[in-house]
Amino acid sequence: MVSAAGGGAEGTRVHRTRVLIIGTGFSGLGMAIELVRAGRRDFLVLEKADAVGGTWRENTYPGCACDVPSHMYSFSFEPNPNWSRMWSAQPEILAYLRGLADKYDLYRNIHFGRSSSGGRWDETERRWHVRTADGTEYVAQFLVSAVGALHVPNVPALPGAQTFGGTVFHSARWDHGCGLTGRRVAVIGTGASAVQVVPEIVDRVAGLQLYQRTPAWVVPRTNFAIPPGVRRAFRRVPLLRRTFRYGIYWTMEALGLGLNGHANLMAPIERSARANIAKSVDDPDLRRRLTPSYRIGCKRILGSDDYYPALARPNVEVVTDPIERVTATGIVTADGVERDVDVIIYATGFHVTDGFENVNLVGADGRDLVSRWNQDGIATHLGITAAGYPNAFFLLGPNTGLGHNSVVFMIEQQIRYACAAMALVDDRGADAISVRATVQDRFNVDIQRRLSRGVWSTGGCVSWYLDARGVNRTIWPGFTWQYWLRTRVVDPDDFELATGPTASVGGGAGANSGPPCRGSPRGAPGSNLV
Repeated sequence: MVSAAGGGAEGTRVHRTRVLIIGTGFSGLGMAIELVRAGRRDFLVLEKADAVGGTWRENTYPGCACDVPSHMYSFSFEPNPNWSRMWSAQPEILAYLRGLADKYDLYRNIHFGRSSSGGRWDETERRWHVRTADGTEYVAQFLVSAVGALHVPNVPALPGAQTFGGTVFHSARWDHGCGLTGRRVAVIGTGASAVQVVPEIVDRVAGLQLYQRTPAWVVPRTNFAIPPGVRRAFRRVPLLRRTFRYGIYWTMEALGLGLNGHANLMAPIERSARANIAKSVDDPDLRRRLTPSYRIGCKRILGSDDYYPALARPNVEVVTDPIERVTATGIVTADGVERDVDVIIYATGFHVTDGFENVNLVGADGRDLVSRWNQDGIATHLGITAAGYPNAFFLLGPNTGLGHNSVVFMIEQQIRYACAAMALVDDRGADAISVRATVQDRFNVDIQRRLSRGVWSTGGCVSWYLDARGVNRTIWPGFTWQYWLRTRVVDPDDFELATGPTASVGGGAGANSGPPCRGSPRGAPGSNLV
């Protein structure tokens, strides 16, 4: 599997492996599983926490659930016929991921409690050297960043926040020891987590203040249970389950047409969202404040049947004046009003476009990725490879997020592409592969041209899809089947292949030879689209 030996700085432990994966969410586990399915065990996975699960381990707030139907928010090669609801809650998704780690015996390849502090490419060795916070060094031929984008909580720097005498936490770091019953609670933010949290806690609190900067479009959605008989049928008749998944996929895919330059097609969905407000909120002033002024789809579309009824409760106040400062006992808004509060909950999302800064890689030219992206803008090829960073692959990298379908589908295509690129290195007798800068530039020009026609650019909003310069570095502009087509073949002409001194990557128990994954250098597309 790996070899480990002392080396480098005094007391430093060095692990050598073929493939180093960072993260154990959907991306990291999916990559590890693909290697195991290919008969390989010469990989290691770094996980900063003490358990697998990624964002589904981190987010345990009340009501936490996926907003993509369960049968689509799962690997096509590892279907789960037993999802209990159409949109599964966090515990069920986490159990699915942990079940995969058990099934493929991944725990023996995972180093828990190891947080990457950065990596550098050694041009002489043609190897990545990655350090963890505890000083351990990992040397690998291939590096796979599977950290995702939704893992660094975004906590706004509010004046006076440090003086608050009550309890404060972010929704992604939920304080389960904090009792909310009978307390005055402020929820800051009205995105996906707030839409789920507020209905869950509104009955327990004495009063709830919801601080809204920009309202979200929330369409009605009943999260119905999947009857036991249907689940049995899914287990016994795989074709039925696959047909159900196909139906979900193409229904969601149709939404992509409206998001990508045909905003008039979104009008029925916007009417449904307006009706959702009207049927739940009688107060015309509150109804007005909850109605967005931008086109639906410009920000992520949310779904709930109980969010608006919760806001209409007598113990809830929706505050739309900007927060001016926090005091020892409450929150002061720009109109000068101070509201006393016992608990502040930040439902303010994550660092997305700047979340990649945690990757902290130094490439072949000695330049670190963060400074390059800060200066030139975040840019990759297909969201997977970056010019100047050989043998490094990003899963759920820039411009591969979605506003209409499942990112797990995107992850699967990226894993296959990375595996095919690794196979190309072996088949050509090379040591390293690096995307050409001209290919990357051409891809990004095309991406931004297409994004300029989408609702994210024309819908009249400012969203977390945009970076500090207002450039969309998050969304894939188009259909997911188009991404499948773009990634199903690895074109050798897009890359530079390099040969250098071969460094030992170890050969402990389970090590083997041959391509790191299945597939040919031209990138076999896999068995199915979904």
